[in-house]
Amino acid sequence: MRDFYAPSDRMPLDQADGLRRLFAGRRRHVLPLAANPHVAFSGLVLDRLAAVLAAQGHEVLVVDAATTAPPPHELAGVDLAACVEPIAPRVSYLPARGMPPAFVDTRGSAGAFIEAVQQACPQAEIVLLHAEATDLARLLKHRAARPVLLGADHPESVKHAYASAKLLVHRCGLMTYDLLLAAPPNSPRAATIPASLGGCAENFLGAMLRHSALVDPAGEPGAPADAALARLLAEQLALDDSALGAWGPSAPMALPGAPPPAARAPRTAQIPNRPAHP
Repeated sequence: MRDFYAPSDRMPLDQADGLRRLFAGRRRHVLPLAANPHVAFSGLVLDRLAAVLAAQGHEVLVVDAATTAPPPHELAGVDLAACVEPIAPRVSYLPARGMPPAFVDTRGSAGAFIEAVQQACPQAEIVLLHAEATDLARLLKHRAARPVLLGADHPESVKHAYASAKLLVHRCGLMTYDLLLAAPPNSPRAATIPASLGGCAENFLGAMLRHSALVDPAGEPGAPADAALARLLAEQLALDDSALGAWGPSAPMALPGAPPPAARAPRTAQIPNRPAHP
């Protein structure tokens, strides 16, 4: 007699369970962005990156865990999948301010947060992970990654970008970085910033700034990526960040302190009220 409780007869554990089965084994990539409070248009930078990647045919999840992000949904501790909001074709959004520290283990790693995010949105091929360097240091503790520094065309933002790299070098041993500048194309300072920041990283940290690109805050979000941005993203996606067990187990993962997730009916998506800039 067939076992009544055979795996095929079990109810889905939550609303993303079917998607996990469908997309099991699909390669995924985390693209970490170091938040910078001195970049006034960081929200637009995230929008631009997501739009470019979506236009290339990728499914993208923007995880905004920066201090300027909206707070997580009240259901985040019970059903993270229910908090993922579709905001554009191929693009979803998860507000996650303050969430990574809740996943820190006894060795100081918050990598379980990335696993939980992947479980919540299994169709996402690319996770744009926007967080302060202190959180990224815990999230990337056991990952092979090249963090993307965010900056603008004024000194305070560049100082903060350097400080983020310094913290990640010392805490994670990550020695290569990319740079995205939120600045107009005609900015007289933007052209010299990558060389200046790269020189400081090399001389004082022994680190390397690999690629840089400019994102025009006033530009058209759906415009094709220029050569510099296309190269930066292509090389980011070519990185093998799975070498250190990047995405972990495929089984559903409970959030810290949460009861086992129950099956939920799909909700109507609403565009989150996320500020365009800090």
